[in-house]
Amino acid sequence: MDELEFLKQNWKKQEENLPRLSYDDIYKMIWKRSSSIVKWIFVISIVELLLSSLLSIYMADANYWAQMEQLHLKEITIYFYIASYLITFYFIYCFYRNYRRISSTDDAATLMQNIIRTRKTVKTYIAYILISTGVYSIVITWFTIQNHQITQEVQDVSKYTFDTMDWVKLAVAGCVILAIILLALWLFYRLVYGILLGRLKRNYRELKRLEM
Repeated sequence: MDELEFLKQNWKKQEENLPRLSYDDIYKMIWKRSSSIVKWIFVISIVELLLSSLLSIYMADANYWAQMEQLHLKEITIYFYIASYLITFYFIYCFYRNYRRISSTDDAATLMQNIIRTRKTVKTYIAYILISTGVYSIVITWFTIQNHQITQEVQDVSKYTFDTMDWVKLAVAGCVILAIILLALWLFYRLVYGILLGRLKRNYRELKRLEM
């Protein structure tokens, strides 16, 4: 008997001693993993909301609101905060609903649909954060430029008059800074949620193979 045949026989003996997992056993393992992942997504979203709220409260002091008042941005900022919190609470509710759905799922087909729905919700949430941050930054910058002569108390206004090239330079610099900020946010969310979404994707693939 050659070495290869000897190894094959030993491998077969080891397989016979290994426990056999049924369809239900494999499904329960995938279900538990998926439920745990979605629960972590829900928890992280709450922690993120709490941290952002504390940061907003810390930064929004009297001087901040005085500057917003001078730039005629106080009302817009308040509306933005209200809309931002409402939308964030909505996404947290969606994460919680997805967790409840997966926790009460009793068949592979429904679990696969819930995994797809959860991944879409997270991706939509990340897209909302990036888009809202970009839009708010552009609005703040625009109003700041429009009202800079009102907010700056200078004797010789002509010294602060921008020509076309100055505005182009300012616009390019603003776009670069905004792009860097959005890239940093995208990398952060990619790191935090990307790992969890990757695990959900693997669970989906395992379920798909299980159903074949």
